Amino acid sequence: MIKKICIAFIALQFVGCAELQKIASQLPQGGLTQDQIGAGLRQALDNGIQHQVSKLTAKDGFYRNELVKILLPKELQAVDKGLRKIGLSKLADEGVKALNRAAEDAVKTATPIFVSAVKDITFNDAKNILLGNDRAATSYLEGKTTTALYSKFNPVIKKSFGKVGADQIWANLISKYNSIPFVTKVNPDLTDYVTTEALEGVYTMIAVEEKGIRNKIGLRNTDLLRKVFALQDNK
Repeated sequence: MIKKICIAFIALQFVGCAELQKIASQLPQGGLTQDQIGAGLRQALDNGIQHQVSKLTAKDGFYRNELVKILLPKELQAVDKGLRKIGLSKLADEGVKALNRAAEDAVKTATPIFVSAVKDITFNDAKNILLGNDRAATSYLEGKTTTALYSKFNPVIKKSFGKVGADQIWANLISKYNSIPFVTKVNPDLTDYVTTEALEGVYTMIAVEEKGIRNKIGLRNTDLLRKVFALQDNK
C-alpha cells in the first residue's frame, strides 16, 4: 500500500489535469481526489488556527503556557538577576509579564493572514504536506506567512507596549539596572525580540495541533480529516 501511494503521488507530477483526477481516484482509503486532499489539509490547518492560536490571544495565553512563554533575551537576563539581588523581584516579574501581554495582543491580528495562506494551498503543496513529517503543514505556513506576520505583529507590539505599560515598565527596569554600579549598560530592541518570539509561539501551537491530528485518530474531527490522514498513516 505504501508503494502504491508513493507511485501515485510521484506520477501526479508528470501528467496533465485530466490525468490527475484519474490517478487521484485510484488512491486507497476512498479514492480521494486532489481537491479533497487539499481540503483536508486546509481543515487541519484551520483547526490549528482555531484551537491553538486562538488560545494565545487570551489573557495569559503566552504567560501561562510554558511552551510559548516569552522569557527575557540574553542581554536582559543580567537585568533580571541584578534587580532580584536588590529586592526588586516583583518589578522583574512584571517586566516579563508585560512582554507576554504585548504578544497576546499582537496575535489577534494573525488570523486573516493565516486564512489567506491556507486558501492558497495547491495540490502539490498538499501532497508534500501529507507525506511529510509531523511539522510539514506548520512549515508550509511558516514559509507563506512569516514575513507578513512580522510586518503585522511589529507595529502592534510596539503599540501594545504602550497600552499594557510595558514601555514604562521596561524603561523603569532598565534605568534601575543601569544605575547599579559597575554593570554593563543595556538598551535592547524589545519590540523586535517580542515580535520574533510571538511568531515562534504561534507556529509552536499550530505544530501541536498538527502533530495531534497526524498521530491521534480521535483528533480528526471530520470525515474528510479521517479519510485524508488515513493516507499518511501507512506511508
